[in-house]
Amino acid sequence: MKAVEPVSVNVELIDERIASVVFRNPSRRHALSAGLLHALDARLAALAEQRVPVVMLGSGVGEDVWSAGHDLGELAEDRDPLAWGKPLEQALRRVRSYPGVVIAMVSGTVWGGAVDLAMSCDLIVADASARFTMTPANIGLPYTTSGLLRLFNNLPIHVLKDMFFCARPLDAAQAERFGVINRLVEREALQASALEMARGIAAKAPLAIQAVKEQLRILEDLQPLPVDAMERIAELRRIACESADMQEGLDAFAQRRAPRFEGR
Repeated sequence: MKAVEPVSVNVELIDERIASVVFRNPSRRHALSAGLLHALDARLAALAEQRVPVVMLGSGVGEDVWSAGHDLGELAEDRDPLAWGKPLEQALRRVRSYPGVVIAMVSGTVWGGAVDLAMSCDLIVADASARFTMTPANIGLPYTTSGLLRLFNNLPIHVLKDMFFCARPLDAAQAERFGVINRLVEREALQASALEMARGIAAKAPLAIQAVKEQLRILEDLQPLPVDAMERIAELRRIACESADMQEGLDAFAQRRAPRFEGR
């Protein structure tokens, strides 16, 4: 019997200015389990302490799935894995606030919360197998305002609605056209292209890049909302997370059947 490869987040220092971070959860299609996300958060925090200016992030080259998104097996105990203090949001904040450049190296399909992870990175290098699909509505999970804003800042509104309402994949060519992917390359050139980009960035002044990244993060987050709007959004999310539809979505996923949603 083949041994199951454990969940891991491994760091390799390519040189003093570039690190490669590879997350793996092979038995779950590299799903973002709480354990994996905590480990990713810790590895990035350690690299920030070491002042490594450039990080390349991925799950490997030549995989069919870059990441299946949030580990749905954990939703039985946590009906809202996207809330502010949860592991996924903590890891996304770590990526966005990392005091250097984080390059997502994407090979294979990207699902749900993993799309948010890739887009939270500063740059994306991908091959033609990359597909970005948002599937929360398939299980009745409402997405967060912060997550929607990250995608809203990167995509035309009707493309974003198509992704969320229809769960239609954004393929690599479309993603490049909309500016989501910075470099679209052949699969065999993916790692070399990401490393070439990383070396170019690493040769620049790190404090200047850090200052620009933080300014851009603050500007991107300047989306003031009235208190009553935030309360209304929170209530809509609470209703959806506690609904029978969400339980039906989780049951249907576990039973590998089409869900029967009733809007309650």
